[in-house]
Amino acid sequence: MLLFPAQPFAGRVPDDAYAGELALAQSMKLDAALIDLEALLEGQMSRALRWVPHADAPRPALYRGWMLRPEVYEALHTALSERGWHLLNSPAQYRHTHYLPESFEIISEVSPRTVWIPAASAADIDWDAVRTALKTFGAAPIIVKDYVKSRKHEWNEACFIPDASDSAQALGVIQTLVTRQGGEFQGGLVLRAFEEFAALTRHSGSGMPLTREYRLFWLDGQLVSASRYWEEGEYPSGEVPPAPFAQIGRNVQSRFFTMDVAQRTDGVWRVVELGDGGVAGLPERADAAQLYEALARALGNIAHG
Repeated sequence: MLLFPAQPFAGRVPDDAYAGELALAQSMKLDAALIDLEALLEGQMSRALRWVPHADAPRPALYRGWMLRPEVYEALHTALSERGWHLLNSPAQYRHTHYLPESFEIISEVSPRTVWIPAASAADIDWDAVRTALKTFGAAPIIVKDYVKSRKHEWNEACFIPDASDSAQALGVIQTLVTRQGGEFQGGLVLRAFEEFAALTRHSGSGMPLTREYRLFWLDGQLVSASRYWEEGEYPSGEVPPAPFAQIGRNVQSRFFTMDVAQRTDGVWRVVELGDGGVAGLPERADAAQLYEALARALGNIAHG
């Protein structure tokens, strides 16, 4: 069973962002249902799942939708289990790739240097710890995000810090990130060394610099989809070499996840970050049918998440 979010306050209508994927699933004769995301976020589980039938036997399911806080995903996992549906990723597996620090050890040797400062909310940030962390980067450029998301489309205001030793400017960027994240702030702050990846173009809307980034979807330790991340710019011919990432993919503690990768200007391939496959966006240039064929095989087997 594939579960997609309904359009907010529109009844049994798919969210515009996932209508195409739902149509594809239906064309492939895959079972699919809608979830009332607003009710889910309010903790109204019966209402949230009112369009999801009860399974006649334990069956696997996958949520394909907007990002959820780990505690909301866990509540969804529990409620679906009571109906006989078992999400491919358990709550622990979801958190493992959703929060960057949870899985960073697995990618640390092939990813930019990263430091994080835990904080349950923006109000709990230890700013002395932030200042200490900044000093460890010297005068190098860094980027800042929370445990889940950056504000990369606000590159100069709330993401990129050109000189970590310029404390006033660095703290200003970090504070802007925190303020603009608002109630969406999750987990804590993450500071990452900025590495020069091969340039692509500048985003036509925000003007942020785009690099030749790729999104890889993995299912049960196997690479099932590799696509160009950005819809703008001209990528070079050729595919992403899977060999550098194969062992990492097998080590990630998740059945279905994404791995965003990019090539540095010196030719070295790097892992940017991991993500949960259910809530990861599908790039416009991806072969959606190829991905859904792999999901169809996984969802055709009895699984207990």
